[in-house]
Amino acid sequence: MPNRLNKARKGLHRAESDIMYSIECFGDYLANREGYKEVYGIESVYYYLIQKYKWLPAQVRALNIEDLHLLLTEEMHGWTFPAEAK
Repeated sequence: MPNRLNKARKGLHRAESDIMYSIECFGDYLANREGYKEVYGIESVYYYLIQKYKWLPAQVRALNIEDLHLLLTEEMHGWTFPAEAK
């Protein structure tokens, strides 16, 4: 049992980190698309959501990975990783 459980845990955390990595890379794309000068990665995602939804920074930073992914799903449609990020 512990071996199966640890394998499942490892898979879950790997999937979460893959999602977070894709969000961070998309953040770089967003920063470029929106013309942000001083933010990139996850910070540009936060800044974008603050601007789009008029939320406070603390509200945006409190979002979990699943919520961030859901909020960006339509924005990310059709976007692909840049070659250097694969």
